[in-house]
Amino acid sequence: MKPLEITLGAASIVMFAGAVLGLAPELQLGSISPPAGLKPYTLSERRGRATYVDLGCMYCHSQQPRDKVQAPDEERGWGRAATPGDYSYDRPHLLGTMRTGPDLLNIGVRQPSEDWHLLHLYQPRAVVPGSIMPSYPFLFVKKDRNLLYPGDRTLKVPPPYDEPGVAVVVTEEARDLVAYLKSLKRNHPTDELPPPVPPPEEAKP
Repeated sequence: MKPLEITLGAASIVMFAGAVLGLAPELQLGSISPPAGLKPYTLSERRGRATYVDLGCMYCHSQQPRDKVQAPDEERGWGRAATPGDYSYDRPHLLGTMRTGPDLLNIGVRQPSEDWHLLHLYQPRAVVPGSIMPSYPFLFVKKDRNLLYPGDRTLKVPPPYDEPGVAVVVTEEARDLVAYLKSLKRNHPTDELPPPVPPPEEAKP
């Protein structure tokens, strides 16, 4: 085979793949507008999202609840099935492919407490016994309780994970990450999903 034929063949394959993976989705979904109930990420949430990516959270958590005909995600408390509009402000998308932990697209609805999220990041087993999630103590600073600054926000760590005389101070990076997690709320109405099918009427005797 001649070099020109090889080059043209390779170029054709690349162009075809680009059209299928890039152009076709844009033509199909590019005109979808953000739902009225979905808000753009704040600066803090965007910083937290970057930390989420840096920590590799998407390797263990998905962000795509599936339809009830595919899986009982809604019964698990993970929210309604995701729609294209739910990702209008996501660049890049963090759909994920593994579920070592639960889906997080609606974690802001399921768990709105900032304190819970902070403690979960510092020591997951303090709030979820038996959790296999790694802890992220580097998102916090340990200080002597007698050397705290007036503006320091401390984390209330329960035994046996607390240390006598030691305060765990929350960093801005930790708060930004929690702000992003709390922003994951996809409980707004959407017209992208078909209306629910009413149950069949029981046959009259």
